[in-house]
Amino acid sequence: MAIAFYAEDVDLPPINQENIRNWIHQVARGYGKKTGEISYIFCSDAKILDVNRQYLQHDYYTDIITFDYTAGTKISGDIFISLDTVRSNSEAFHTTYKEELHRTIIHGILHLCGINDKGPGEREIMEACENKALAILPHID
Repeated sequence: MAIAFYAEDVDLPPINQENIRNWIHQVARGYGKKTGEISYIFCSDAKILDVNRQYLQHDYYTDIITFDYTAGTKISGDIFISLDTVRSNSEAFHTTYKEELHRTIIHGILHLCGINDKGPGEREIMEACENKALAILPHID
């Protein structure tokens, strides 16, 4: 069971990978889940647009795309995160880049845990879950 971090056409962001792994395990346990194989692929806007077009038939930029391979209570998936959009979101939402990056990292995990954000009222639930997870993030990252 591994949580791996990769970069495609960008540098890996400056995160403490072990702290992030422990945090992800803790958040998943809070939803009655175990972590399986989870791959984070940090990329550019151009790459995430390609992924969006190729796999989802969406022609727009986004901060994150989560491919869910969860089976039972074991969450697994590939999570693409555009660092370009994370940076622009941090400016738009007046947060730090690191906070927005952490929010996006855990957003993918929350999707794997079964939390959605597309239907009525779901975005508010997702944001509350993100805030709860961010509150337990080790601050030594």
